[in-house]
Amino acid sequence: MLNFLFRRVLYTLPIMLGVALVCFALVHISPGDPLVSILPPDASAELQAQLLELYGFNRSYPEQFATWVWRALQGDLGTSIASGRAVTDEVMRAVINTLRLAVLAMVIGFVLGCLFGFVAGYFQNSWLDKVASLTSVLGVSVPHYWLGMVLVIIFSSQLMWLPPGGAGPGGSSEWAWDWVHIQHMILPALTMSVIPMGIIARTVRALVADILAQEFIVGLRAKGLTDFGVFAHVVKNAAPTALAVMGLQLGYLLGGSILIETVFSWPGTGFLLNSAIFQRDLPLLQGTILVLAMFFVVLNLVVDVIQTLLDPRIAR
Repeated sequence: MLNFLFRRVLYTLPIMLGVALVCFALVHISPGDPLVSILPPDASAELQAQLLELYGFNRSYPEQFATWVWRALQGDLGTSIASGRAVTDEVMRAVINTLRLAVLAMVIGFVLGCLFGFVAGYFQNSWLDKVASLTSVLGVSVPHYWLGMVLVIIFSSQLMWLPPGGAGPGGSSEWAWDWVHIQHMILPALTMSVIPMGIIARTVRALVADILAQEFIVGLRAKGLTDFGVFAHVVKNAAPTALAVMGLQLGYLLGGSILIETVFSWPGTGFLLNSAIFQRDLPLLQGTILVLAMFFVVLNLVVDVIQTLLDPRIAR
């Protein structure tokens, strides 16, 4: 087990370096001047040169990349061009907000997805299977940003049950664990949970149907095992794959929530990315993408390790 863990960590290091390189390259090949948001229209050439030197944009790309990676390893992602604040502070504040939302959405999506998947798999070709399968297909097919706007219209504008956006009263970005703030999470979390719910439901349904058709299930029933005992074996065999799908979906929620966070004005990484793109804030854009990518890589590593603990055959 230790050898497997060491190999997986060793394989992760070049992946992280490659992710950093791709992140740096994609941000720098995009058109536009990164200093346009802070330079006045009549800025002198001397002032432009000073700012280019201050942010290191006058160096060659290999030098910029090496300096950026070295500072990132020390926890310094640079300074935001638009706000002048440390990128690390802004990104970590946004990551915490996104994690709160993504974890809640993942719990909702995983519970509902497993429920629909097991029901559909156990009662194949029945009306329960058709309803659960239709729900999962709709979850994957419906655009989540459109669903978010529909939920805002219904529950905020019409019924006035839940707030339409922000992380706190009055659009505040400050957070506290009380009902007033938790209400702001409900609509965006429900919207984010729809896609992972549909994917997990379809995956679990296929897994359960395949496991129930295997010979060892017939043997367990022939030995007189109860339905609950058979169900426990099905869950144990389906758990590694379902867990892997859940881990991937959590990674997608962390990095792909830009539209939902923009719709609900949630102060997370998606909202921060949206602001950085429109302001052409390269340090903030690079730092946010890098942190999200590293979260995704580490999350995959953790899922691999947990899968191996659940199913020792993977290590072999």
